[in-house]
Amino acid sequence: MIDVVLPCLDESAALPWVLTRMPEGHRPIVVDNGSTDGSAEVAEAHGALVVREPRRGFGAACHAGLLAATADIVCFMDADASLDPADLPKVVRLLADAAPEPSRADGAVADRALVDGTGADLVLGRRRPVSFRAWPPHARLGNAVVARRAGLGDLGPMRAARRTRLLGLDLTDRRSGYPLEMVLRARAQGWRIAETDVAYHPRTGRSKVTGTVRGTLRAVRDMRRVLETV
Repeated sequence: MIDVVLPCLDESAALPWVLTRMPEGHRPIVVDNGSTDGSAEVAEAHGALVVREPRRGFGAACHAGLLAATADIVCFMDADASLDPADLPKVVRLLADAAPEPSRADGAVADRALVDGTGADLVLGRRRPVSFRAWPPHARLGNAVVARRAGLGDLGPMRAARRTRLLGLDLTDRRSGYPLEMVLRARAQGWRIAETDVAYHPRTGRSKVTGTVRGTLRAVRDMRRVLETV
């Protein structure tokens, strides 16, 4: 079993599609972060384990899901239908001691470009938007600035790693800087980090972060704080 943490704030419209596309052997853990639209009930009706995290913040929801997970491998992904759970197996397969993802002749997915070829300790899904609407320019620019400083092509909202090793990172950010802090602390501990392409779709409903310039700037500010302190 692989646990999949889905931080959730008012995603009742997106959850049915996301949860019905969860691959076999992947258990969804929906972390309700104060929803008022019945998201928790929708998640439960579709068989997800629901964890309630009253403290607002993307990082708070992610970490609550990590603490609730029991599987050896834990994945993270957004619950807004911008990411397809069907891509999770290709991300997981790049982990160390997992079966490798076959390389593509066209070179579009530079998955296993690790020096020793033994797999990664942290795998990030590198977003490839399927349409212009999927990733607004202001959000893409904000991501690019922070990702470049972290030495990545994308901050990768779909990701996978071993649960015990993630807990050992002692992550402290409980806002939008949580994903970046994970990468920076992992790199500081010598983890092998890989990226692989995943499709990025227009989200269902209005984004609380990338849907507005103000939300994007707030997220970038959180991440800059992490860059300065980690």
